[in-house]
Amino acid sequence: MIERYSLPEISRIWSEQRKLEIWLEIEVSVCEALANAGVIPKKDAAIIRKKAKFNINQVRENEKRTNHDVIAFIEEVAAQVGPAGRWLHFGMTSSDLLDTAIALQLVESADILLKDIAFIRSTAAALAIKHKSTAMIGRSHGIHAEPITFGLKIALLYDEFGRAEQRLRAARETVRVGKISGAVGTFAHLDPEIEAEVCKKLGLRPDPLGTQIIQRDRHAEFITTLALIGCSIDRWATEFRHLQRTEVLEVEEYFAPGQKGSSAMPHKRNPITGERLSGLARLLRGYAISSMENVPLWHERDISHSSTERVIFPDCCGYLHYMLVTLNKLLAGLQIYPDAMHRNLWATGGIFFSQSLLLEMTRRGTPRRSAYETIQSIAMRTWEKIRTGKKTGNLFLEEALSDHELKKILDEKTIKDLCSEKRHFRHIDTFFQRVGIISGPKKKPLVSKISAKKNK
Repeated sequence: MIERYSLPEISRIWSEQRKLEIWLEIEVSVCEALANAGVIPKKDAAIIRKKAKFNINQVRENEKRTNHDVIAFIEEVAAQVGPAGRWLHFGMTSSDLLDTAIALQLVESADILLKDIAFIRSTAAALAIKHKSTAMIGRSHGIHAEPITFGLKIALLYDEFGRAEQRLRAARETVRVGKISGAVGTFAHLDPEIEAEVCKKLGLRPDPLGTQIIQRDRHAEFITTLALIGCSIDRWATEFRHLQRTEVLEVEEYFAPGQKGSSAMPHKRNPITGERLSGLARLLRGYAISSMENVPLWHERDISHSSTERVIFPDCCGYLHYMLVTLNKLLAGLQIYPDAMHRNLWATGGIFFSQSLLLEMTRRGTPRRSAYETIQSIAMRTWEKIRTGKKTGNLFLEEALSDHELKKILDEKTIKDLCSEKRHFRHIDTFFQRVGIISGPKKKPLVSKISAKKNK
């Protein structure tokens, strides 16, 4: 069963308790900045820092009466502080508090998600290196194409989540802005220096120009980034699900002792983890639409965005955290079957060598159309024998060596050399170097020091 906000750290960030703690720090920091600017007495700011606290149950009781969460909070803190509490929320508006707090929560969530991505890349790098030379068939349209290696496939995952990391870092910076500029954002009752001091203390940048709110294109960029990372998770969950199909069975999700796959069929071992990840990715894509709908608001603000954000911010961060952790576990426990990969690779009798012969004929002066038709004829004869089960083995090579048209152009040694899978793997190290899994002539692994075991 999936916890609503997944694992404890994300749950803590988006809890009501944590939200009010951030509100409290913002309010106290504003009072201290006002005191430093000579707007309010420093002794009152000191009292506020010392006495400011809240009882969450009392805040809830206040809200039943006020029907306004910020006023309910300010009343409770002011009651705890005493007379100096009159300076709380001085010159501020509710969104100064709400949007600045949201920025901190999104940044804290992003930091956790970035660690999750680092774990995935570490696991993927180790797996890619281990299977760098494990040959398998590459597929296009779901049909056998030409050979690749399983390590190359996983290196692709490693590289894709490198882009995910870059996007998330950029989105984190986009939302890392605070706002303490008052109603409609004109600093009518505060100075920009107050905002700058508070934001610096909180680790944020002041919003260069806001209204009563921080503009929601920032938040839409963040949520769509999370949704896009979810798409990458879905992409690889779908890949592994396809590779686990009974007819393929090149990889398989870990199936624990005592685990059951079907209430009706005891033999079933289903890819339920990948299916769960694909389903949750659909949820994130739906939330991305909601975040974009929040961008066009009325004039300087309305609060039509607020109700959706109370759901999509914690849910997106929580579910993506769960999905990243789960994908890492899936990768770490993935059952890999090289024998099945080898069997499937040769299931079509070596017809994947067709392009090598085509290109060599073209290189030697044969018109491309004629070369294509000659090689296609050899491949179709091979495929017919494989399809009808008449023969097995490297039938394509046999057919090529007996084809009179081909032998007019290519000698036996050349044909055999061209029908070697080694040529498909000549540049594997180049790709591994390009994505940063290995580097330099000695091919030293660049696996992250973060241990994937910590994420289990």
